Amino acid sequence: MKKFTIKGVLDGFRSSVPQPVKPDQEIVENLRPEHFQVKKTFRHGFPHQPTAVAFDPVQRLLAIGTKSGSLRILGRPGVDAHVRHEGCTAVVQLQFLINEGALVSATADDTLHLWNFRQKIPQVVQSLKFQRERITCIHLPLQSKWLYVGTERGNIHVLHIETFVLSGYVINWNKAIEVSRKTHPGAVVHLSDNPLDLSKMLIGYESGQMVFWDLKTKNAEYRCHSDVPLKSISWHHEGKQFMCSHTDGSLATWTVRQVKPTNITHPHAKTTKDGEPEPCKPIQKVEWKLSRSGEAYVIFSGGLAYDTTGRTPSITVIHGKTTTVLEMEHNVIDFITLCENPWTSDYQDPYAVVVLLQNDLVVIDLLTPGFPCFENPYPMDIHESPVTCCAYFADCPSDLVPAFYSVGSKSQKKTGFSEKDWPISGGEWSSSSSGYNEIILTGHADGSIKFWDASAGTLQVLYKLKTAKLFEKGRTRSIDSEEDPLAIQLIFLCPESRKLAIAGSGRHVVLFKFKKVESMSEVVTLEISLTADPAKEIESSSDHDSPAGNTSGSSESKNNESNQPLKVKTGLQKRAAGFQATLVCLTIANIGEQAENITALSLNSSYGLMAYGNESGIVIIDIVQKISLIVLNTADIGGNTDPCQRVLRSPKRQDELKRENEDKARSPSTDQLTMCLPTLKQVQISFAVFPDSKVDSGRVDKYDSSFQRSRSSSMSSLENITTETISCLTFADSYTKKSDTSPVPTLWIGTSLGSIQTVIFNTPARGERHAHPVVVSTCNGSTFKLKGCILSMFFLDCNGALIPYSYESWKDDSMESKERNRSQGKCNSRTSSPSMNTQVATGEGFEDRQFVVLASEKQARVVALPSQNCQYRQQLAESHIVIKAEITSLKDNVCLVCYISNGHITTYSLPSLRPLIDVDFLPLIDLSFQTTKHGIVDPMLSIWGHQLFVNGDTDQIAKTLCFSNRGHGLYLSSPTEIQKFSVSSQFCGELTEMMGDLFTGHDMPEPPKESFFKGLFGGGSRSLDREELFGESSGRASRTVAKHIPGPNAATENMRERVTTATGEVNVAHQMVLERGEKLSQLEERTGRMMSEAEGFSQSAHGLMLKYKDKKWYQL
Repeated sequence: MKKFTIKGVLDGFRSSVPQPVKPDQEIVENLRPEHFQVKKTFRHGFPHQPTAVAFDPVQRLLAIGTKSGSLRILGRPGVDAHVRHEGCTAVVQLQFLINEGALVSATADDTLHLWNFRQKIPQVVQSLKFQRERITCIHLPLQSKWLYVGTERGNIHVLHIETFVLSGYVINWNKAIEVSRKTHPGAVVHLSDNPLDLSKMLIGYESGQMVFWDLKTKNAEYRCHSDVPLKSISWHHEGKQFMCSHTDGSLATWTVRQVKPTNITHPHAKTTKDGEPEPCKPIQKVEWKLSRSGEAYVIFSGGLAYDTTGRTPSITVIHGKTTTVLEMEHNVIDFITLCENPWTSDYQDPYAVVVLLQNDLVVIDLLTPGFPCFENPYPMDIHESPVTCCAYFADCPSDLVPAFYSVGSKSQKKTGFSEKDWPISGGEWSSSSSGYNEIILTGHADGSIKFWDASAGTLQVLYKLKTAKLFEKGRTRSIDSEEDPLAIQLIFLCPESRKLAIAGSGRHVVLFKFKKVESMSEVVTLEISLTADPAKEIESSSDHDSPAGNTSGSSESKNNESNQPLKVKTGLQKRAAGFQATLVCLTIANIGEQAENITALSLNSSYGLMAYGNESGIVIIDIVQKISLIVLNTADIGGNTDPCQRVLRSPKRQDELKRENEDKARSPSTDQLTMCLPTLKQVQISFAVFPDSKVDSGRVDKYDSSFQRSRSSSMSSLENITTETISCLTFADSYTKKSDTSPVPTLWIGTSLGSIQTVIFNTPARGERHAHPVVVSTCNGSTFKLKGCILSMFFLDCNGALIPYSYESWKDDSMESKERNRSQGKCNSRTSSPSMNTQVATGEGFEDRQFVVLASEKQARVVALPSQNCQYRQQLAESHIVIKAEITSLKDNVCLVCYISNGHITTYSLPSLRPLIDVDFLPLIDLSFQTTKHGIVDPMLSIWGHQLFVNGDTDQIAKTLCFSNRGHGLYLSSPTEIQKFSVSSQFCGELTEMMGDLFTGHDMPEPPKESFFKGLFGGGSRSLDREELFGESSGRASRTVAKHIPGPNAATENMRERVTTATGEVNVAHQMVLERGEKLSQLEERTGRMMSEAEGFSQSAHGLMLKYKDKKWYQL
């Protein structure tokens, strides 16, 4: 008797489970982890929620700080740098070190940061955090190394800008105010030097107290007080007068050393019956500038009357005796007057005003009559209407950009702008082409689609398509109060055929065809119902077909009119050059119900077919004959129940069922469509479970959140969470049966519950395409099942190369009819062929010719076709879900790249699904600004720890996060900005060369020269030795006032300083050795000379001795 063992039982189980068949010859995969580097590249758009602005008049650079801590430095087009403060705290103030390549930022956490932008990517050099006081104002005099810092307590500190060390010199608020004052003056709101005397500083307090402080004597030389709280101060360049703006909408002009203002005006206030000016809004800021011609410019923001209805935020320019009010579309955050001369003690010569608005950047030309605006060259109108979805095409056909620009330039003729050059022209940038074109499509809430050229690190609008022109204005009402029915939800562009399909919130799909010239045409409209017909479902069987649900015609349009927010314009309409609509599909629902949002959309120009689906089902459209071919209900294609025995999702009364059962398929109304529709087929399909799946079809793992959530954003209750929704559609030439010997046109359908089904097409010959219908077969198709919602499906040949989709090449309709033959092609030179060099052998004894890559929220599978054997599998996420999964090309190879809800980006080699990298890239919470209002709090999911985003939140994020070819990607980083990134280490290495240089060498303008009489009588500008006042002689501030924070490169800088110091000391020692050697040489020369002289003297003495040696004394 055979001995019973547990091991034998386990071996028996293993042998009974079909194991994946591995290829006899492994495919060579060249991608390695070192080929990948995830890095943010370029950011485009308007800085979201701006808070501060600064301008360098010599470098001509503009800096903008935001509430989230972002910092953008802008120059000429192409010069655009984005950095971010650590901690993401709001930027309060910005101050350039003019013409020095540095910038000081003050943040809401009372920290000062010194930025160095002499390199292409700005870096923080060092920081200083105030621990006791809040920073309210900073001021850096021109060419000074000492920064004045005003605080909320009313004190002023002095900071050395190079060492970031506080000086012991402090101006305390109690020393600045009068001794008799009993109240605190408030926070410091203004600091400035007197243009005439740099040793005098003007301090403005929030309460209206103003102090003229002598820096040398450390005393208040002069004080004045306003009864109205102070907002800002601006000097006259002569230094004898200054102007203040106040909270009551008044402007006050003061003369130095006078206790009363010389003039008080309310520019926008009318006098009331009592003789008092009417109440006005505060004037937030005022600037007083003069040109050399003697013309004065007083520019301020705010100050309009409170009771003036319909008034928008404004900038007022008082030029001489003329007052001009420039109304703005958004709230004014700040403004800066641009001047030719940076010296405050001379005529400034203003030429423009930069106005930072809540949602826009406006530059006003002061030298042109009427003060027109400059045309903004930056792409800051991305958010003109809120962005709802994006599409990204890298390495697209080279003729697309000029084609889109050609039609866009005809329709976008802008007038009323200044003819002068854009004044923010700093930095240098040369277009270093990457060798391929990039196009970005953005869909918007108003139904518009913008086409952008994103090549070479820039972003320029090419063309704008407005879908709202297709519909009658009176009918574009909203289905949901929070949603515009025209909002673009899905975009599908075939770049080669130039066919565009879009799906909108109005449950509509529009097909566009690109034409170079305008035309007169009538759009065909199809009204299609995707809702299941309950009466027919009961009678239907999986063995036969039954008539489909109704395609509503003219007789039913009245009943469904209340469910349709949109109505297409009928009759011939003039179509502008560009994308022209040829077909509109309107999704209708049963009476009293509402159609669900469209969740998947696909198009194939070679087949001439388009498909889209939602929670109710899927429809396939023949875009050549403009008819609906087939409607499949998701109720019939669910994988967990028998289609004949399932429970109705929406129970109805029997009379309604009877009435709906009596309806038959109808053709569209004659005013919308002149041809007849064939009978639609509603087919029942039962999804089979994938043989290798570890999940039972009848059981759902409660810890697998992908089975508990819907990809539809139209869910209304938690009961619908398990509703199956069409999530992915892919057209391909593929194999659907194990016995297939050649690929056939198919549509692969993926659902939110992980089911995959194929539909087969038999298309007529090209010449008979308009006359003969397309035959659709849903029998004997491939069926698979994965965990989680199906995100993407791609096809590889047996060598692991991506099989390009088939397409119909675009031809200009203006050509001769004999030249209009459409040629089929591939978007890539790599094509599949039955006779490949390397084949994958299977246990069946015949050769597989394809791989299909199936990716869901949880898993990825690589299945060989036609054998349908699972070759490779990979778990993409355990406790999280995959938000986006796409195939990208890299180094002539392809890989699967995924963005996961934990913020990581992962890549996998294909076809083996070997993990390559897993990088923490972007927290999902940073993208939640798009969808937080749609979330449903499920207490059960919260208990299990899976309550992150439900009810379509991740769907909306996925619509604005894109992967494209060559490792490129983008996402909507804020409602107003697009952030591009790359996973290619090669591109990241070349990124610096593509960026513009921020800092360029410029000579500093010469300071104003004093006239002879001013110098003679002491009327000229007086200099100040700040080093003597604020340096070591003043002592050091207490360590408790502020804490010094070294920059991220502090260690490198310290090492560099040490090396520099050591090198200097070695040079000094070397110099001393050289000097000592020279002295020794001189000494040696002197000694030699003395020795020779001594020898000469000795010889002379010896000769003299010999001469008188034998002589007597009397002979001498």
